[in-house]
Order: sequence, then C-alpha cells, then structure tokens
Amino acid sequence: MALSLRSHGRLKVLAVLSLILTLLTLGPAPAVTGSAASAGWWEPPARPAPDSRVDVAGEPFKGTDAQGRVRGFVDAHDHLMSNEAFGGRLICGKPFSELGVADALKDCPEHYPDGSLAVFDFITKGGDGKHDPHGWPTFKDWPAHDSLTHQQNYYAWVERAWRGGQRVLVNDLVTNGVICSVYFFKDRGCDEMTSIRLQARRTYEMQAFVDRMYGGPGKGWFRIVTDSGQARSVIEQGKLAVVLGVETSEPFGCKQILDVPQCDRADIDRGLDELYALGVRSMFLCHKFDNALCGVRFDSGTLGTAINVGQFLSTGTFWKTEKCTGPQADNPIGNASAAEAEKKLPPGVAVPSYAADARCNTRGLTALGEYALRGMMERKMMVEIDHMSVKATGRVLDVLESESYPGVISSHSWMDMDWTERVYRLGGFIAQYMHGAEAFTAEARRTDALREKYGAGYGYGTDMNGVGGWPAPRGADAPNPVRYPFRSADGGSLIDRQTTGERTWDINTDGAAHYGLVPDWLEDIRVTGGQDVVDDLMRGAESYLSTWGGSERHRAVNLAAGAAASASTSEWNPFTSYAPGRAVDGDRRTRWASDWRDPQWLGVDLGATRTVGRITLDWERAYGKAYRVEVSTDGDTWRTVWSTTAGDGGLDTARFTAVPARHVRVTGLERGTEWGYSLHEVGVYGS
Repeated sequence: MALSLRSHGRLKVLAVLSLILTLLTLGPAPAVTGSAASAGWWEPPARPAPDSRVDVAGEPFKGTDAQGRVRGFVDAHDHLMSNEAFGGRLICGKPFSELGVADALKDCPEHYPDGSLAVFDFITKGGDGKHDPHGWPTFKDWPAHDSLTHQQNYYAWVERAWRGGQRVLVNDLVTNGVICSVYFFKDRGCDEMTSIRLQARRTYEMQAFVDRMYGGPGKGWFRIVTDSGQARSVIEQGKLAVVLGVETSEPFGCKQILDVPQCDRADIDRGLDELYALGVRSMFLCHKFDNALCGVRFDSGTLGTAINVGQFLSTGTFWKTEKCTGPQADNPIGNASAAEAEKKLPPGVAVPSYAADARCNTRGLTALGEYALRGMMERKMMVEIDHMSVKATGRVLDVLESESYPGVISSHSWMDMDWTERVYRLGGFIAQYMHGAEAFTAEARRTDALREKYGAGYGYGTDMNGVGGWPAPRGADAPNPVRYPFRSADGGSLIDRQTTGERTWDINTDGAAHYGLVPDWLEDIRVTGGQDVVDDLMRGAESYLSTWGGSERHRAVNLAAGAAASASTSEWNPFTSYAPGRAVDGDRRTRWASDWRDPQWLGVDLGATRTVGRITLDWERAYGKAYRVEVSTDGDTWRTVWSTTAGDGGLDTARFTAVPARHVRVTGLERGTEWGYSLHEVGVYGS
C-alpha cells in the first residue's frame, strides 16, 4: 500500500478509534513432531508442526475428592473464537491450525509492516500502536497483557491452563453488529447470529482438531459438554469441560429501534431452540446496548459516552436514567466528552447530560425479556446477569426466586455487588474478572463470608480476546515474586516458564499476556494472597456444576394453574375481562383486577388438599401495600401463613412453613395506589 493511502487510512481509523475501542468490553491429521510414543495419556503422539511448548510436567489429576466432589478451577468467561467476530479482522490470529502455530498466530494484514493500523493498540501501546507484526518465531511484541488485537487463546496455551488445574472453560460466543459496521477492516458481514453460528462451529472443529492429535474422536482433553453429568464425567477423567455461552447485543435479532422491538415471541422461541441445538447452555440477554429484552448497566466517563453514541447508532435513542429505588445502582455515565465518537452522530444530535443522582437505567426487563428468561428456564439454561441494568437484574432475580430456579451466573464482575447474597441464596455461581493478583484477592476476601455461608466455590472470568486488558506485571523486583518452576494447586504437576518459538513469558515481567499464563497468575494469587483463596477457586468446578445441575433438575409445578378462582369483586370493562380466572390462566398478558376499594380478596381452589409452602404474586401497577396470604382445607376456616405491610409491587414471593391446603386466598388490606388490586398471575407451589 502506498504511503499516502496508508496515512489517509490511518486518519480514518483515528476518527472512529474512540467509539470502537470503548464499545468493547466487548481436515487432514496434523503432522507428527517429536516422539511418536506418548509419555502418558495427557501427552499426544502427534502435534502440528511447528508448535508451541506447554512447559508443564506431570499427570493431570483425575477423579473426585474424598467427599465425591470434582476439583478444579473455572474460567466462567472466555472468548476462544472472537477472531471470527466483529467482521473477522479485529482479533488477529486463530486458536488452532492444522499447519501449526506459525499459521495460526499471524497478525492482521493491515498491521504490516509496523502495526500502524492496529486500532486498539493506538491506546494501549503508547499512543501509536506500532509493533512488530511478525509472530512466529520471535513474538517480539505480542501477545501481551495490554495488546487488545492479538489472539490469546492458542490451543496449546489453553492446554497449559488445563494442565495447571483448570477443569471448566465457558466459551462465550461473542460479537457486536455496530462495532462490525463502523470498523472498516472486515472480510464478512455483520449479522450477529451468523457470527454466533460460525463461532460455535469453530469450537467443535477445535475439539476435533485436539481429538486427532490423540488418536480419534473423544480421545482429546478438550471436551464440549451439554449437561452437568457430561461435565462431571469429563472432569473425573482429568479433562477440560468446555461449555458454550452467548454474549451479544442483539440475540436472535432482538434489537429495538426507537423503542420498538424488532423481534417477537416466535423469534425468541426459534432463537433459543437454535442456540440450544448448537450446545449453548448459558446466555446474556443484553450486552452494552439496550435491546428489546432488557436495559444494560452503563459504562462510565469517556467510555460511557462513546458507548452511549453506539447505543444511539444501534437503537435511535440514548440511555435514559432515573433515581434508583434501592441500594443498587448502575455505573454513573457522567458528562465526559468522547469527541471522536460524537462525530459519528448526525448533525444537530448531541449526547444528553445526566444528573449525578440519577444512576439507574429506566429500562429494565421487558415483557419480551421475561418471555426469553422463562424460555431459558424451560430449556434448563443458565442466565448471565452481568451487563444487565439493576432494574432488569432485580426483576430477573424476582422471577428466579419465584420459581426457586438456581441457574444464575455472574461471570466477570459486571453485577452490582449488592446482589451477591441473592445470587448465592438461589444457588447461583459468581466469578470475578481476571484482575491483578492483589486486587483479585481483596475482592475474594470481601465476599468470602458469603461463600462460606452458602457453601459456594469461586471462579474467575479471564475475558481473553474480550478486548478488556489483563493483569500487568508486578515487576522482577517485587518482594514476593512467582518463583519458577512451581507446583500446580493440586501438587501433581510442575510448571515452568512458558515458551513459544523464541519467546519465553514470565508472569513477573510480562503479566498475563496469554491464556497459558493462567496457572502463573493463580500462583501469583497464592504467593500474594494466600492458599485459602486458591483453595476457594479449586472448589469452583464443583460449585459451577452444582448450579448447572440444580437448573437441570428444577421442577416447579404451579398448583394454581388452571384452577377454579373466585374474588370479592372484579372490575368491569366492556372491552376485556378482568375475571378471577385471568390470574391463573398462565398468560402474563392478562390479569384479574378488583374494584377500587379496600378490602378485596382473590381465592384459588386447588381441587384437592395439597402441601403448600410458597405463593408467588405477579402484580400489575395496581398492587397491594398491605395484604396477607391465607389457607384453608375446607373453604370455611382460614389461617394466615404470611403477611406484609410494606408491599411495593412487582413480583412477590411469600415463603412459609409448608402446610396442607385446598384453598388459598390473598386478602388485600391496603392498596398501594389509587386503583384497586390487580394480579397478572398467582402461583402456588409445594416448596
């Protein structure tokens, strides 16, 4: 490319740099190398040539502990295949190649000869992004902890993490259509679902690639699993269980334009069925931009302003804020300028300013979002609540609590920490972003008592290839450095510095440059934070699978569904019915509504005496402030089993000691509004 064209191209890159950067937080058998005889089941007789070293000696641990629990670390948030996302030219290099590491780890063509057009490295590499684009064999400048454009998930580096004690890896299939559309280096279209399908296929191809090294299907250490039982079996064999997740802004096309959803229930059903068939078992309902399903948790400062520009380009609207109603809050947007990003707005359009005391997104979980959430529950999938607004998260947790559904995950520190106990109480799982060892330890200790209370293990979310930045080196002169070689957490493997080609990485001086440095980072946590933090992380595999297994076993039988219902009064309307039966018809678009006076009651006849221990009330805007739940075996003699004088609407769950009852009655004593009492659905459960 001529110099003049290169300079012109670079100016264009700079014009959209701020927007793109801040939007992200986002065949034949391989050749045989070395001895054909394997030293152990964990060492393949064949690898592609040339290839990376692993630099771990010793047999990976198998089986369970004395209590029958699996062991091992959990990475709850990684992006193995994001090189296929965002138009295919944002993350340079592939995680595997039949032709070996020299072919897999190639820089993007526009980075040659000096990295001048490495957009994200303009910021992370001293402001000009220049670097040696050549990978093999020197790897002079990449991968690095602060380089956002280069592949960090080469298969041999993932293998090293597995050999170092990791037993679960969640591969989140990720992309963003807006980023793809504004980033002009691309070799494919920007449809998000097309990218998700491709990334899923590539993950299965990576499994087959590893299998071939070990002699055929099913023999490799990289095992994609679709249920918790499979995962346990894989881990007990000493292998790595790989779970597919999805993190994208417009799942199954569910974006919104000018607050109008671009999908419907049929689209959601088809989308969930397709993802489930691909093997996806966890998913984010929204990410970065508000969509037709839910509002997002904001980013702050200049980054937040730039993402808000992306929100406008995607949806036609900016974020809207309001004062928070509880202790939780979204991140403050502030009024920082993002000049280059704001140039992308149409003439006369400007990013609005936001009040400092209005920290919450007005957009929560929409009706379509709740439909999608319940669809995930029906399919026994786990819902990711990171990136959701606190308003959306609160409703999601209300729904999960109403159904006693444990399948909730916070995988990389994007949840308000005040939700922590609610997640653990449900039986959910929490992982922390891959912060530096000292910061990671501090946060782990802050929540240690809750994990102890609920018997939960801990995880990390590396977010590798997620364009977020990773732990920097503490320095060779740090008072307590990682000393090589060191033993893995289980004590069975010896881990030395990792070498690929002519480059050797050291966590002390290089930081977490690629996935192969995960064991080194964990050792850094041990030497700076203590063995107890690592022990908590080693319990992560069991805890994650307990959450998953609880979701699979979940059965919530609503005893009130379709039951006979009666009420003190029903509001009259010539166009629709507000009859009592509307509250037990299974359709959250209908409702029972009473007259506008106190007191009022709604009763349900279960048809026979059943054991009852939980009642759920999905209020319309006309809710009860003071009300009680009563039960009876004969319809004449009633006893109060639960009551409140502080109802605030939404979805209420009343739990009490299980009792026999045929009749259940909700008696409203004081209305929360000027209207009557109105319930979309009443649920009655045994526990």
